[in-house]
Amino acid sequence: MDRVACADIPALPLQILLQQHPEWADGPVAVVDSEKSVGTIQWVNKHARVLRITPGMRYTTALSLSRNLQGSAVAESDIQKSAAVVLSRLWNFSPIVEPSSREPGVFWIDPGGLERLYASHATWAAAIHDDLKQAGFHSVMAVGFTRFGSYATTKATHRNIVFAGIAQERAYVRRVPIAHLRFEPRVRDTLLKLGIDTLGEFIELPANSLRRRFNDDTCELHQLATKQGWESLDPKPILEPIKRTAELEYPESDLERLLLIIAPLLQSMLQELATRRQVMMLLRFRLGLDNKASCRERLSPATPTLDIDQLIPLLRLRIESLPLQSGITELTLQCMGIRATRRQLELFRQTQERDLAAIHRAFAEIRANMGHDAVVYAQLHERHLPEARFSWEPVKRLDTPHPIPAPSRPLVRRIYSRPIELRSRLRHEPDGWIVGRMQDGPVEEVVGPQIIAGGWWSKEVSRAYYYVRTRTGRWFWIYNDQVERRWFLQGEVE
Repeated sequence: MDRVACADIPALPLQILLQQHPEWADGPVAVVDSEKSVGTIQWVNKHARVLRITPGMRYTTALSLSRNLQGSAVAESDIQKSAAVVLSRLWNFSPIVEPSSREPGVFWIDPGGLERLYASHATWAAAIHDDLKQAGFHSVMAVGFTRFGSYATTKATHRNIVFAGIAQERAYVRRVPIAHLRFEPRVRDTLLKLGIDTLGEFIELPANSLRRRFNDDTCELHQLATKQGWESLDPKPILEPIKRTAELEYPESDLERLLLIIAPLLQSMLQELATRRQVMMLLRFRLGLDNKASCRERLSPATPTLDIDQLIPLLRLRIESLPLQSGITELTLQCMGIRATRRQLELFRQTQERDLAAIHRAFAEIRANMGHDAVVYAQLHERHLPEARFSWEPVKRLDTPHPIPAPSRPLVRRIYSRPIELRSRLRHEPDGWIVGRMQDGPVEEVVGPQIIAGGWWSKEVSRAYYYVRTRTGRWFWIYNDQVERRWFLQGEVE
């Protein structure tokens, strides 16, 4: 039977707060939902629990129990940044990792296929625990057979657990106290009054009664707990850091010119992050110097962003402070992103969108100077001949473009509005056939023919189309009108 592992970073916001304030570690500490006296406590450490300070309390109430209580809110961006760090480390142990969308710090991992790299699942779990410890995070690992079973196990223990069979996992989960799971305080207190203090007793409750008495989150937890197992993992894809490199022709020591080189590279990285629905949280850069030395630096914006106007001044300040001994000959930029909020992506799209009102004003001036038909677009038609498959129509309204990303740059066939008649090829041309400019050279490769025939209803058409390559590498699209016995240039491939 396939195994599923769960890695839990217990009270991740609390761990982040203690990383930010290590001097608080020896006293009671609480994470609150807002920086206000009426804020609600979400997480507490063991020193606070000894003083009977629990999640769900008002911060003012907790202060009445201990004046030494230290509390603060943790920004959502800090939580996402730490979760991204944990995720990147877990990818070193399995390519299939799914972070929880509901609870920060919970990750499900597929340990399949790693048997030859580690002596046992216990060894693999211990390696993950040690690696996260080096990053400053305390973690608990459970290797079981169901998603809910491994998740509930991590909430009930402080050490790694590997189950030998699914029966052992089920028996363990049934003994897990409900106080260890994140029930709402009101729901937890009601269940305890009913004498239900373990998951096994909670699982035996009828689903219909739960729907009448409790909220949707409690019913969903019951539904997940009563299943044999959840659906297959929905892993977060491994996204490599976005990287850009530029080699300079001459050593550059002028900061302004250097920033002009960096700006388009950085802008393209931000655009790629936006397509991933991410924002930049960290930028690493390497400066290769003319004396063969190199300088590696990193910077982080105040909050993860897609705004290049925030990043360029930070780069300017960082590079100005570097004691560079010679000019820069190579640039390497690498950025890490985290999941963006909808508002962040909308702000980025607003900065990238064109000013349609200004464009329409410019079109009006062009029409006034050059005539009403000066601004046109190609309207496609279902026609037989290439030159009849489009017509030029006046632009009445310009909409925002929505380009579709292409995995590779496609070839484009440029079709002329009117075919251009070519000089007939002589039978004994010494230098070959010239279909373009003289400097393009003669035709060296011919692909075809492709026959287009018809038009019996009005005028007979019979054409043999060819793609021809000249000596300079240009590809032309030509055809022979077999009725008129003449050659025409229809377009070009770019």
